[in-house]
Amino acid sequence: QVQLVESGGGLVQAGGSLRLSCAASGRTFSSNVMGWFRQAPGKEREFVAGISWSDGSTYYADSVKGRFTISRDNAKNTGYLQMNSLKPEDTAVYYCAARIGSRRVRIREADYDYWGQGTQVTVSS
Repeated sequence: QVQLVESGGGLVQAGGSLRLSCAASGRTFSSNVMGWFRQAPGKEREFVAGISWSDGSTYYADSVKGRFTISRDNAKNTGYLQMNSLKPEDTAVYYCAARIGSRRVRIREADYDYWGQGTQVTVSS
């Protein structure tokens, strides 16, 4: 069992930055993947970024490449999503998710086993 708790959301102006955190507990994360997804009002949830916990390899959605950076702190069992140059279209509820027993980042929701409760990010124009 894995518990995920996100934090760091809020309201920011366009062009600003936020850093989201996702603290994992319940089991070690050494052979897993952490992903970030987001869901805007009236839209389906979409993949944002993912990181392989063992080797740190990352993968990003095209819409956030060059603006967002995913990272992890193995000792703290915590993942991060640094979001820079934020745009109003980044407004959404952001979720972290864990994919257990795999080192490969996937972009489908169905490939993830555990989810956090979500944190709201609002970018004003």
